Amino acid sequence: MSSRETVLGRVREALGPARGTRVPVPRDYRRRLSGRQAPTRADVVALFSERVAEHRASVRHVSADELATAIAAALWGREAGRIIAPADLPFGWLAGLEGVAAQADLPAADRVQAVRGLDGLDGVVTGCAVAIAQTGTIVLDGGRAQGRRALTLVPPYHLCVVHADQIVGTVPEAVARLDPARPLTWIGGPSTTTDIELERTEGVYGPAVLDVFVVED
Repeated sequence: MSSRETVLGRVREALGPARGTRVPVPRDYRRRLSGRQAPTRADVVALFSERVAEHRASVRHVSADELATAIAAALWGREAGRIIAPADLPFGWLAGLEGVAAQADLPAADRVQAVRGLDGLDGVVTGCAVAIAQTGTIVLDGGRAQGRRALTLVPPYHLCVVHADQIVGTVPEAVARLDPARPLTWIGGPSTTTDIELERTEGVYGPAVLDVFVVED
C-alpha cells in the first residue's frame, strides 16, 4: 500500500460511516453592522472609504455627473498612456479621456495570448460587484463592467468604480449578494507581499496602485 493510499484510508476511517452527512454550521455570527458602528447608510459608505484607505488605496467620492471627468483626471495624474477596460464598461465612464489610448478587452484566440495582450498596459478601469464596509474589501465577479480576472491582476494600476448602493456592511451581507459559482476576486488594496522580515513590497503580483471612486448616485 502506498503512502497516499494509507493517508486516504485514515481519512475515510476518521470520517466513518456518516461520511457525506451535512455538518451543522453555526450561523449565529454577526451578519450586519450594529447601529453603533454605522447608524446610517451614509455611515456605512463612510466606513468603507475609511477602511479601504487604510489598505493604502486612494479613495474619492464623486457624483455620477463628475465620474467621466474624474476618471480622465486620475488617469492623467497616474501618467497612464494605454489602458484597458471591459468591453461592457459604460461608455460614458471614458468619455472624458484625452491623450489616453483606451482599448476594450475583446476575446483572444487562446488564454496565453489573452494574458500576454495585457503586458505593457498602464492600467485598467473596472466596476465591481459589491464592496464591504467592515473590511474595506472590493469584490469582482466578472459581471458587467468587471471583465475577466486577468484584467485586474496584470496592469500595474487599477481604477475601480464603486457605486454607493454596492456597499454593504459585512462579509455575510456581501456573500449573500454573490453567486458562488462565479469567479470571485476579492481586493483588499494594492497588491502587496511581505517577506520573512516583514518588509512590505507593493505591486509584485498585481496593481501597485488602486484608486477607488465611490459614486454617490
